[in-house]
Amino acid sequence: MIFPEHSLDITFLGTGTSQGVPIIGCSCRVCTSLDPRDQRTRTSLLVRTPSHHILIDTTPDLRFQCLREKISRVDATLFTHPHTDHIMGFDDLRRFCEMKNRAMPIYAASYTMGKIRDAFQFVFDDPKPSKNYLRIEPHIIEGSFFLGNTEIVPVPLPHGRMTTLGFIFKQEGVPLLAYFTDCQEVPQEAITAASGAKILILDALRDRPHPTHLNFEGAFQVTQHIKAEQTFFLHFCHDVLHAEKELQLPSGVDLAFDGLKINLSSKSTAAAKGFVAPVLEQIVSFPSTTTCGRLDECRVGLDF
Repeated sequence: MIFPEHSLDITFLGTGTSQGVPIIGCSCRVCTSLDPRDQRTRTSLLVRTPSHHILIDTTPDLRFQCLREKISRVDATLFTHPHTDHIMGFDDLRRFCEMKNRAMPIYAASYTMGKIRDAFQFVFDDPKPSKNYLRIEPHIIEGSFFLGNTEIVPVPLPHGRMTTLGFIFKQEGVPLLAYFTDCQEVPQEAITAASGAKILILDALRDRPHPTHLNFEGAFQVTQHIKAEQTFFLHFCHDVLHAEKELQLPSGVDLAFDGLKINLSSKSTAAAKGFVAPVLEQIVSFPSTTTCGRLDECRVGLDF
């Protein structure tokens, strides 16, 4: 893949809540839906910049997600928080170490790193791991840092009794992407930091209120403050029927789903497979049938 000088390529590896969708033993209309957009693995994102392929969180579904999306390269891994649906695929990073013959740089807040260490002590305590095992290079996040020419700005987000890190990706000071998952609110500090982002990816669990996650009403309020050019909601539970909910969304807001790809480029590129962002005066279209073919790519031309 050839990138222009300033770009981000985003793949939604998973968009579901902690149990995924369908959930075990449920026969509700969402869990039995034939729409592939209602098939949700645990929430994770892959961000590709001109220099780095960056994974956000290692879900229990990571191996399957990587096989599905044909991912063969991860250069660094960021962690939002240590809940099991965001860390328990950690050992699956070993394959990327093996292919590159190097340790995997991992970035997390001190508390999160400690919890990952508790769960995977054998990785942290092995002084000379085999090249076939997971090797890591831990970095405690204490402020903004760079991976290549991309600045990553961490912002704290309340999530029940713990704090999640949101991440804002900037190139030459321009906020291209704000990724805010698993939060019950977005504080003013985070809103200010993400203001005017090209893309906002935001937690929106369901319509009903939840004590540790934004619901749709709360997420809509956040979008009005951040004013991103395009917003994608994610981390849905089995209350959310994709085809129904998307009809209720305002212009500039869409539901993400597993496998959705977005290309943010300083050069305009063609739309692929029926979807581009409506906020940029383009069109969303799907087959007019009871089921929907998989939506694969969204390419967006932006002016920097």
